[in-house]
This record gives sequence, C-alpha cells and structure tokens, in this order.
Amino acid sequence: MSVGEAERADGAPEGGIPPDESAEGAAELRRALAEAQQQAAALRDQYLRSVAEFDNMRKRTQREVENASRSGLERFAAEILPVKDSLDLAVDNAGRADAKALLEGQEATLKLLAKAFDKLNIRTLDPVGEPFDPALHEAVMAQESKTAEPNSVLQVVQRGYALNGRLLRPARVIVAKAPAPAGTGAA
Repeated sequence: MSVGEAERADGAPEGGIPPDESAEGAAELRRALAEAQQQAAALRDQYLRSVAEFDNMRKRTQREVENASRSGLERFAAEILPVKDSLDLAVDNAGRADAKALLEGQEATLKLLAKAFDKLNIRTLDPVGEPFDPALHEAVMAQESKTAEPNSVLQVVQRGYALNGRLLRPARVIVAKAPAPAGTGAA
C-alpha cells in the first residue's frame, strides 16, 4: 500500500466498496435496470393497447348510434308513407269527388296516421278537463267558467304529442279560472 492510500479495518479502500462486492452490486443493478425496463415496456404496451381498445369501442358505439338513428328514421318513413299516398290520392281526386267522398278519404287518412303514431309510440295529448300541467300544456289564455274546475283545461286549441314519454310538443290550451264575484264587473 502506498503512502497516499488509507485502508479501513474491513480491508476496503477508504470511501469505497470492496472490489468483489462492487462487481456483484453492479451486476445486480444491471439486472434490476433490465427488469425495470422490461416492466416499463410491458406497461407501455398495455397502455397503448388500452388506448387503441378504447378508441375502437368509441368508434363502434358511434357507428351503432348512427345505425340506430338511421333505422329509426327508416321505420318512421315506412309508417308515414301510406299517409302520404292517401293524401296524394285525395288531391288527385279532389276535382272529381263529392264532399262526402272527400270527408271519407280524410277520415281514412287520419286513421292511417293514428295507426302510424301507435306503431311509433307517439301519443296524443288531449287534456280537456285535466288539471293544467305546465310541463305538458301551454296556456294560451285563461277563461272564466262556472262549470269547470279552476286551473283545469277548459279547451284544447292545439293537441300536444309525446314520443316514448318525452314531450314533442305541448298541448296549447285554454285554462279555466273562477268567475269574478258578482258586482265587480265594469259598469
């Protein structure tokens, strides 16, 4: 040992690791590094696969929604076409038909439309006599009534419609109100 080198009691150079332990430690560190790199690569691959799977699922869901929408529109169109045919026939024969035949044709067309609405689960809202419900009805005016319950639907101006329980258009209604007490009117 030279003058500048100090030795510890365990035989290792001062501030260092014994040579045989140093080589083992470096090999162990290399193995740990290799394992960590393999694990990182596996996790990266798993991440990329998950991202790709999510993207494929999103695209598949979008296609399914578009197909369902298209299918619903096709079903709607198929149900409405007989109504259109009936109206075309009525227009074509309007000059040759009498009033009674035209009325019968209109009634038949309305039956076709009602049948189509039933198949499509479109429900008519015709709330005469029911309590006024602002979620389903649109009040166009209030009218005094001695016979109807106040705040009930007195008359339907325009029917409303709901599709599968969701409101398409509110029923436009006249709402009953209590008559003014006698003697309070203008003289």
